[in-house]
Amino acid sequence: MSIKHIHENIREKHILGASTRSVVVRADDSDSRNWLAGSPICSDLTDYRISHCGIMVAFPPFEIVRVNLSGTFFFGCIEGEGQVLIDGEWRTVSAGQACVQPPFIPNALKARGRKAWKFCWVRYQGSPNTQPLVSLYAPAIGKFDTSPLQSAIEGLYAEASEAASHHVLRKWTDLVHSYALSFAQPFRGDGRLLKVWQIVENRLNEEWSLERLAQIACISKEHLRRLCSSSLGRTPTQHLTFLRMRYAAELLATTDQKIAQIAQEVGYANQFTFSDAFQRWLGCRPSAYRGRGE
Repeated sequence: MSIKHIHENIREKHILGASTRSVVVRADDSDSRNWLAGSPICSDLTDYRISHCGIMVAFPPFEIVRVNLSGTFFFGCIEGEGQVLIDGEWRTVSAGQACVQPPFIPNALKARGRKAWKFCWVRYQGSPNTQPLVSLYAPAIGKFDTSPLQSAIEGLYAEASEAASHHVLRKWTDLVHSYALSFAQPFRGDGRLLKVWQIVENRLNEEWSLERLAQIACISKEHLRRLCSSSLGRTPTQHLTFLRMRYAAELLATTDQKIAQIAQEVGYANQFTFSDAFQRWLGCRPSAYRGRGE
């Protein structure tokens, strides 16, 4: 897996390239961006807070960067490979893999090589009154059979293009959401991990060592590492940082709290240490992030 760390501030980009093509279904016509213009509308998507979903075949110089996405973004690779910004790192995502990114963090994709990179996505709207699709145990990256979701999006696109009945569109919409949900909220097995991260999420301001996390799960430190890596695509330390950075980004985007206060709230006694960690994960300092809108 190829990984390249962020070394400078990322900036908004939307480069599709002449060869890139896509099919998109959107919830309404409120988004005026050119690449969405003319795509069919399915109002049933709003019931699941989905802004749009689609399938894209991308070639270089394709690159999309959104520095402060207000909603959850689900992505599944169908063919080829490209790079996705995950946890502050550029990671290669190949066919049969998926990732899901929570609100308020940078979202970025870019094509690489000469072969086509085919992927599907589901973009959710943010809402202050509902829980995001990304749960505290959502994997950063993992295996995913994209064929059912691809078929559901293709079916929805075909029916929406023909102005099918509400009953028919509703069935396709249900499928699109359920397939994305199956990856974003997959935790049905080992309850020990769920127990650990439920406790941690409510007490992010405390000091959490690997030994302490393992004690909560009643397993060895090495076994905890293996469970986290296989289930979440992160080490326990990385997942702890992910939870802290996700909450910090939300506080910066939605409140007027001072940065020093936010640092303490997510477990950093030193504001400067927090700022350095935030830049590594999100590509900019907290003060710069605060001024950004979607």
